[in-house]
This record gives sequence, C-alpha cells and structure tokens, in this order.
Amino acid sequence: MRAVPATCVSGGVDALDRSPTAIALVRDRCPRRRARFGACADGRLLPPATLIRPAMLEPLRRIVQAVNHASALEDALGIIVREVKVAAAADVCSVYLTDFDAREHVLLASDGLRPESVGRVRLPLNRGLIGWVAERADTVNLDDGPAHARYLLVEETGEERFRGFLGVPIIQNRKVLGVLVLRQREARRFSDDAVTFVITLAAQLAAAIALARNTGELGRIHQHGGDLPSRYFAGRAASPGIAFGTAFVVYPPADLDAVPDKPVVDIDAEITAFRAALEGVSGDTARLASRIGAGLRHEDLALFEAWRLMLESESLIDDTVARIREGNWAQGALRQTIAEHVRVFDRMDDAYLRERGADVRDLGRQVLMRLQNRGAPQAAYPERTVLVGEEISAMQIADVPRRSLTGIVSTGGSSSSHMAILARGMGIPAAMGVAGLPVNRIEGRAVVLDGYRGRVYVSPSPSVRGEYERLARDDRELSAELEVLRGLPSETTDGYGMPLYLNTGLVSEQRPLGIEESAGVGLYRTELPFLIRDRFPGEETQMANYRQVLQMFAPRPVTIRTLDIGGDKPLPYFPVEETNPFLGWRGIRITRDHPELFMTQVRAMLRAAVGLHNLQLLLPMITTVDEIDDALLLIRRAHDDLLEEGHDVCMPPVGAMIEVPAAVYQAEALARRVSFLSVGSNDLTQYLLAVDRNNAHVAALYDDLHPAVLRALVDVVKGARVYGREVSVCGEMAGDPLAAVLLLGIGVHSLSMGAGSLLRVKGVIRSLSLTRARELLRLALKCETGEEIRRLLVDALEDVGLGGLVRPGR
Repeated sequence: MRAVPATCVSGGVDALDRSPTAIALVRDRCPRRRARFGACADGRLLPPATLIRPAMLEPLRRIVQAVNHASALEDALGIIVREVKVAAAADVCSVYLTDFDAREHVLLASDGLRPESVGRVRLPLNRGLIGWVAERADTVNLDDGPAHARYLLVEETGEERFRGFLGVPIIQNRKVLGVLVLRQREARRFSDDAVTFVITLAAQLAAAIALARNTGELGRIHQHGGDLPSRYFAGRAASPGIAFGTAFVVYPPADLDAVPDKPVVDIDAEITAFRAALEGVSGDTARLASRIGAGLRHEDLALFEAWRLMLESESLIDDTVARIREGNWAQGALRQTIAEHVRVFDRMDDAYLRERGADVRDLGRQVLMRLQNRGAPQAAYPERTVLVGEEISAMQIADVPRRSLTGIVSTGGSSSSHMAILARGMGIPAAMGVAGLPVNRIEGRAVVLDGYRGRVYVSPSPSVRGEYERLARDDRELSAELEVLRGLPSETTDGYGMPLYLNTGLVSEQRPLGIEESAGVGLYRTELPFLIRDRFPGEETQMANYRQVLQMFAPRPVTIRTLDIGGDKPLPYFPVEETNPFLGWRGIRITRDHPELFMTQVRAMLRAAVGLHNLQLLLPMITTVDEIDDALLLIRRAHDDLLEEGHDVCMPPVGAMIEVPAAVYQAEALARRVSFLSVGSNDLTQYLLAVDRNNAHVAALYDDLHPAVLRALVDVVKGARVYGREVSVCGEMAGDPLAAVLLLGIGVHSLSMGAGSLLRVKGVIRSLSLTRARELLRLALKCETGEEIRRLLVDALEDVGLGGLVRPGR
C-alpha cells in the first residue's frame, strides 16, 4: 500500500483544555498552528479559546462534564463516541483500549462501526493504524487511512468505507491506555480544531480509564464476567510485608466540620464538659497504649506520649476555653481551635510534621465524641482483618485485637503518618495513599495487600493469591533468618563495621525490648515539643526532654538537631509566611537571626548531657561556612556561660547537615570547622532533582538512587576525608537495603533510620564484603539512570539470597 504522510502532534497532554502545558505541547509540536497562540505581556499563554473555535467550546465543556459525572466507564465511553462524532462532524468515533495482559487493542465503544463488532474486535498489540498510534504515543492524522502501509483491514467492523483517519493516544502517566479514533468517508485530513478538540477529550478519558483499571471495572469489561482480573490499586508502601484478610472499613468517629456555632448557655458548664472530655480521651489513650504497647519500640510508644502532650497543650486548652468564654459552646469552640491548629501543620512542607495535623484532627474527633456523649461503637472484627479507610487513626488501629489485625490500607496519608509508624512498629503490612480505592464498596471482600510496593488486590484471582502465598512463605523464612541477626554486630563479611542508628522525634518513659539493637540515635528531631505549645518552651522544659533521651541511650551517642522551623514548619506563635518556604527563612537561618532561641536550646542540651557525655549537636540547613562559624561561636558562649554558672558541662561534638547542593560543594570547608557531617538525603535529593516528592505531578521523578545523588554523596565523603571527619546518612535512603550497599561502598561511616529497617539493613551489610560494595559502586557510577542502578543492586542482593528484602521481585 502507498504510504501517506501523517500530521503528528503530541498525544501526551493529560490536562484540561485550559492547561497552558496542554496548549504549549500542541503548539510546539504543530508549527503550522503556532500563530494561533497569543501571549500576555507577562509571557503567559492566552487561554485555549484562541486554540478552539467558540463553536466547539460549548460541546467540549458539555462532554467533559458528562464524562466526569458518568457512573461507569461504559457510560463514559458511550458519551464520548456519540458526542465527539457530532461535534467533530465525523462519520465514525471509536475507542480502542489496551488489554495489557492479552497484549491486544480492544474495540470497546463505537458510533459508526457495526455495533456487533464492539467488544469482539481485538487487534494485536502495535498492529495496524491503531497499534501505530499507541506505539508512537502520538496523534496520527491521515487523509487516506486504508492507503497507509500500517493499515490493517478488519472487515467485521465495516471500516472499509471510510478514508480519513484521526487517531489520538489516551495517555496516563506516560502509559498509552488506548486510542480515540475518528473516521470519515471523504479522503481528507481532519482540521486542526478537530485534532485539538479530540486531544483534550482523550486526556479527560484517560483519568476515567485509569480509575476503571484500578477498580477492576475495566477487567470485567475485557473478560465479560468471571474472576476479577489481576489488577491492583496502587498506593505508597508504608510498612513492608504481605497480608491476606477480609476488608473491614472504618470511618471517622465524629465529624468536626459538621459542628455548628451555637451560643453558650452556661459558660462554666461548657468548660467543665470540655475538660472532662479531655480527661476521658487521655484515659482512653493510656489504655490503648497499654493494650498494644508490649514489644513496641521506644519511638512507637512515644506516639502515645505525643497524644498526651497534645491533650495537655496549653494552646489547645486555653484557646478552646477562651472561645467558650467569648460565647461559643464547647463543641463549636473545639472545632475552631482544632481547625486553627491543623492549618498550621497543613502548611508545612516537611512530610513528618505535616502528618501531625492528622493527629490533631483525630484527637479533636475523639474529644468531640466525648462531648457528644458517644463512645466508640463496638465492632465485630473478622478473624483476619485488613483495616481499610480514607483516613485511619492510630486509635482505630489500636482498637483491633492484635491477633486479628493482618494489614492496613488507607486512601490518604503518607509513610510519615502515625498510622504508618505504628504499622511498622507492630510489623503490620500497610499501604498509604491508595488512589481510586472504592472504600464504600469493599466491606467484607477478600484482600491481598503487598506492603512492599503499596499494592492492594480486592477479590484477587486464584493465580494472584497463589503467587502471593508463595511470596509470603519466602517472607516468613527471610524474617526468621533476620531475627537471628539480633545482637550481632553490623559489619561486612570482611570485618568492616557500619553502625546503625535510630531516627526519632519523641521518647517515652518506658524502655521496651529492642532498644539495644541500635548503636544510638543518629537524628533526634526537636521540633514537635515546640509545635504543640502556645509559646517557646523554656530552658528547663527543653532540658527535661533532652535529658530523657540522653539517659535512655547512654552511653551510646545521641545526635540532637537544633530547631529546624520556618515557612515549611511554622509555629502557631511564630508564623512565617513565604511563597516558597523550601528556599526561604528556615533552619539555621532563623536561629542565626534569633540567637536568643538558639542559645536557650543549646544551653538546655548542654545541661541535659551533664554526667552522660553522649550528646552530639547537629546544625540543620547549612548553606555557608559563615553559618557554621556563627553557630559555633554561640555554642562556645553558651558552654562558657554555663561553666561560669557552676554547671559541669562539656563541649559536645558539633556536626553540619548536608541538605542543599551548596553544602555538597563546600563539604571540605565545612568539615574543617565541625566534628562530623550528616547527610539529610530526603531534602538533598529534592533539591538536586528539583522535585517535591509530595507533589503528585512530579513525585515519580524523586529517586535517591539517581546518579546525581550518588555523585553528590561521593563528593561529600571525599571532602570530609580531607580532615578525617565521619559522614552519616539519616534520610530514608539510609533505611533502604539497596541504597545501603552503595553507601557502604561510598565510604559513609554510619546510617540512621527507623527501627523497622535496622535488621533488614544489617542483613545486607553482613552479607557483603566492603570490596564487593565498592565494586558495585564503581558499576553504579557508570549507569546513567536510577533504574539501571536499581536493577544492578537487585541482582546483587539476589546473588547473596537477599532478594526478598526488595520484594516482590517479579
């Protein structure tokens, strides 16, 4: 057949027609249409009315609205083919969706082709014009489709009557889910207006298809009944492991947002009721902590201590009482106070601290339930319960009998939430942020939870369940092998020691089993005690907090980071409003401008360490050597002042955090001034890659195995080595068994992580030699992508029988 040139424009636009990105992609790929785009004085593109003629704007809005309100994918597809055919003046509109399991393009909707062919016609993957569009991920516009070399005639559709062909890929997250096709009897290309119109609608259809794929609806359409397909709902891995069980859906116990303002009748009675509710919730919290506390590590039990501190917070109590005195009843006053506190946390860019807003919200609900004289309903939990909800609280987790709880799934939250932290501490597999999960439709359904990759299978097929049962057996065997490592040194097969430390932000008064597994605390965050008060805590209060953690771990070292607040972590009583807090006034920049805050905290740390001699002090967000020089001057002044006052204090080792690229390139100069360097890999990766990992649009680009991140770490260790300084890593990278191999090869001296990662990382370190780690680093530095590096490391762990640490490897 004679090949006919095609007009190709990007099919990867996944936004509404109003998106400047969508306009720019179409404009830049189609030079003939560039003149159609104007620009404002500030360089912004004009709205898409300049791209789509007014006559087509109303059909576009109508179709988008109808698709968004469609109750099922089949309805959405029917709307698309009917309405687009009319709006684009085409003779045929069809939708082919990709069945990735069968490797076929399936005709699932059409207006213009023979009705009996819908659902029956299946084209081999990447064959014919449909396959060509999918293969290119580009729009194809032909004046004579049947004359093209890639044309594949399917007689049962009756398509041989049509000449003009327009195919637009349906793309979601850079994956072609299907092809939207227009055909016409006349041998001519479709107009630019029609092309732009269809591109916009394909982007809308992509979201509906992705949701249907996740919910299993698309699989049922493909299979016409039978077992649910081997599809899954994708989220974020929050706690490793594989779980089987029955979905038990939980909901918020009380709705704060539904509470109205109401004039107070008896102020004293309302205040008394409020204080009684606080005491009741405090008692509930203590009982839950006692119920599930056995065997939990100190930082997991400390979560309950955090709730107690919040319940006793002067700002929570005083603000609510003040609002009651101003005339609002207790429930309304509580709602206002909780909302104000939550807003403070929600504005924070630090993932760990932002999740504390969920804790405040949950405590508010518990107090409200008490005010409404309602107790938590008694639930009949399945024998093997997978707890499912949109926002699950730690109290709801604690309410499930420990012997029954097998997994936790939430559509919200992150790996920094108290839910995730508790799940890891309890050894319960968990997934967070599971988008598209139909929570209201899965009660009582069988569930398989993959906590390694954040995947949830609802009513899984026998083949999926069988595969995961095999993996679970492997998991149990690996866990038994790791348990043998308790108490053994963290060292390589050739005797090189790599100490493993804990990251934490609170400690409890108890000393549970398992605390001895760590070499100390590599990062103690000091922000939370500041965040739950209505004023800066005084020196005595801070000293008591620091003394507690220093005593608990003595004589092992405890690295305490000085206050790291700012626009991303504002205090209620010290607001910092900035348009870009990541690049703003935060960390050492604030304490440098407010030396009185810094001096109070440092004095408290030095006094807390008297007689213990295990304090190490860490300075956050260092960018220049001047910041180090100024901080050291203040620390020495605090030390000298305390000596003069009669306190037997010692000057502790002081370290600098490497979190910004500037610090990487000044590592040698910083090392000359401090005793050690500590890499905050989370922030460093975000700054190096210009990626906010909490932004769903770019989170997939976050990769701490990116070659640029590895080379930055090599430079840091090289600079520190000039002055014989040790380098630690305290971000999530440190707790990743894959990354630990490279950090060992780079020459990092210690790693600091959550308690749940200690044995897994130790297992890797004790299975490799330092020589092998250096060889793997040499190979990794030759790679050009993070994915290449990841494959290299997975293969290396498989070779030593530790592939299960990065499950599932299939």
